[in-house]
Amino acid sequence: MEARQEHILCLLIERYPQLAVCRESIKQAYDLIEDAYLKDRKLLVSGNGGSASDSEHIVGELMKEFRLKRKVYANQAESLKSIDEEMGAILAENLQGALPAISLTGHSSLTTAFMNDSLPELVFAQQINGYGKAGDVYLGISTSGNSKNILYAAITAKAKGLKVIGLTGRLNSRLADFADVCIRVPETETFKIQELHLPVYHSICMMLEDKFFGEG
Repeated sequence: MEARQEHILCLLIERYPQLAVCRESIKQAYDLIEDAYLKDRKLLVSGNGGSASDSEHIVGELMKEFRLKRKVYANQAESLKSIDEEMGAILAENLQGALPAISLTGHSSLTTAFMNDSLPELVFAQQINGYGKAGDVYLGISTSGNSKNILYAAITAKAKGLKVIGLTGRLNSRLADFADVCIRVPETETFKIQELHLPVYHSICMMLEDKFFGEG
């Protein structure tokens, strides 16, 4: 982790001192995702209920501008213009740099069909089976760390060579057992856990954006 990313992490702990116990796991999770992006891999994310919303939120911060401007690279801009000068110029001016991430909580036709035809708790595992490639990262969000569909997804991810990150509450869990890194925020009530999940993943997204789109 570089100095700028370390600074963002320090600011997180300043704002939320209770997250000091998660400093190392947040750093490790960041390192796994950074390494995946450096190797042109992607992030897959899922959760249930409020954590499903968090999954979509994370993808939104990674796939478009978050805090920094993300102009497309010059060679991409030239390639767009070479296909059609006018439309290519509009694309070059308005497209934003993206860090590839997919939330598994959408895709309603796929997920409802699979849940109707097979075991519903395997729905995220099925998507990882299709999308996941060795070197990708799966982030499973579960306040309890014991949600069956998240656990099945984690097992499938590990079997396919993905790195697994868990984002849970304080108590130990099955997800922590399967994960390469588990960020266990120091709360046990669901709403309090969710309140701490947001600043954690916001900071990770900020660190990634700074790494890949920051100056210097």
